[in-house]
Amino acid sequence: MISLNQLRYAIALSDERSMNTAAAKLFISQPSLSAAIKELEEETGIDIFRRSNRGITLTPEGVEFIGYARQVIEQYSLLESRYISHETLKDRFAVSTQHYSFVVEAFVKLVKLYGMDEYDLAVKETKTNEIISDVKDFRSEMGILYENDFNKKVLEKIFAENGLSFHPLFDCSIYVYLWKGHPLSGKKEIVMEELEEYPCLSFSQGQNNSFYFAEEVLSTYEYKRTIKANDRATMLNLMRGLNGFTLCSGIISENLNGDDYCAIPLKSPEKMTVGYIKRKGIPLSPIAKQYLEILSEYEKQVLS
Repeated sequence: MISLNQLRYAIALSDERSMNTAAAKLFISQPSLSAAIKELEEETGIDIFRRSNRGITLTPEGVEFIGYARQVIEQYSLLESRYISHETLKDRFAVSTQHYSFVVEAFVKLVKLYGMDEYDLAVKETKTNEIISDVKDFRSEMGILYENDFNKKVLEKIFAENGLSFHPLFDCSIYVYLWKGHPLSGKKEIVMEELEEYPCLSFSQGQNNSFYFAEEVLSTYEYKRTIKANDRATMLNLMRGLNGFTLCSGIISENLNGDDYCAIPLKSPEKMTVGYIKRKGIPLSPIAKQYLEILSEYEKQVLS
């Protein structure tokens, strides 16, 4: 039978990727750790770790196993705190998201809703692949991203392979996001040809820079000028400094980004569905459900 200590040992080894370092962290000998991991792999019937001259890495089966192991250890810690230590538990919630200001604004509203009570909340704007990884490995309870006709089949396949499911929030048309000093800012609608002389801004996806992972729709369009950025603040600066633009859902947050920017409809039949991913078979926490209620309010901006 698998023990909690075995799970803790496996998690430590997956974090450190070194027998000696993990053993020191756990205050046990290296042979004891090695024996415990070998016994765990025999009991589970899978190779959790791959050993090589370059060190220790997780196998694909091991990645999934460690994700479940983290959940078990976290749930046991909560159980122990409530029923053994009789501690007052904090409300916990984490969300990973593509670079949507309204998602952050909704998080701000959630924090204010919880007032001065104790809580442990986290929001992370990051790359598409990391959103998937965060939810799969239980670092975040949900991830916010979009699907459309172009990326849906690929993303749904990746979600299924990682035990995740996608749940739509609302559908959006495509908008051009730019600063109000841009030469096109006064138009009621923009066509793609009008954007050719201006740099298209997009968020870098790092090593997973596939078109299917792009945060912006029409990622395969042949833009004359493109610039990639890593964060929203840099993106806004490039809009002002270079008359750059990006494509978005049209839901903007003046409370966070200021009122110097605007979203203008793009003449295009393209649509996008903003939604969230979660682990299959695991119900959302009460605080996650509360967050979804706040997010659902932004559909009014889409319809207005």
